[in-house]
Amino acid sequence: MIGLGTYAFFWQHSALAPEPLTLRGAFEATRALDVGLFQICDYAPLEHMGDRELAEAATAARDLGVVVQLGTKGLTPERLQRFLRLAEVFDARLVRSMLSGPEGTPTLRQAELWLADTLPSFEDAGVTLALETYEQVATVDLVDVVWSLSSESLGICLDPANVVARLEQPAACVEVCTELVANVHVKDFAFQRRDGWVGFEYTGAPMGSGLHDYPHLLDTVRPRERGIDEIVEHWLPWQGDAETTVRLEREWTRTAIDYLRSTP
Repeated sequence: MIGLGTYAFFWQHSALAPEPLTLRGAFEATRALDVGLFQICDYAPLEHMGDRELAEAATAARDLGVVVQLGTKGLTPERLQRFLRLAEVFDARLVRSMLSGPEGTPTLRQAELWLADTLPSFEDAGVTLALETYEQVATVDLVDVVWSLSSESLGICLDPANVVARLEQPAACVEVCTELVANVHVKDFAFQRRDGWVGFEYTGAPMGSGLHDYPHLLDTVRPRERGIDEIVEHWLPWQGDAETTVRLEREWTRTAIDYLRSTP
């Protein structure tokens, strides 16, 4: 399925928006675009909601016909168990996380130990844990960790944009992860010269206009054939005022959805 994530609503959720978008508002905006999947990813208010608020949010998603996935940062057993409980509330079948979290970045061995402790609970619940490709950890090391656990409930959340900061090639990241991909984050990206031509900025771009060879990802990973969801995100820089930024964020979302729907 094509889905939207909270990073597609980054500025609309932020305190810089005149009326910050609520979680329910994001569900409604997703449904209005005829999209039926939403990934609540790194959405800070989620961890501070009480049982009643969580139940109301989950009910809102169900009433709108929106399937929910979750996302957090870190691998401590306490954090992963917390999100497994949240997954039960939302009927979520996937939780995205990464090795680095509020507690820091564990060694690869520590990550394996924490995952070995927690994965049986995910397996019993029928929930997949997808670890995102990120610059803090080499892609080959992340892949080795996932292979070492040999669990059908553990995979990779593929985001080739992130690894550029580690001087990895996005296409190489795609190819290394192919067999283990359980979720895809979809955003385009590009470099542009800074003022005065001193250095570069690496930011998002409207889908299909940047450097991301998404057809290569589709041909290599085959997400549609394998039932792997594609979650739209953005790296949209602040545009100087809320009205312009929010308008462009919405335009980028529509552009990304149209791109995915028109790409076989």
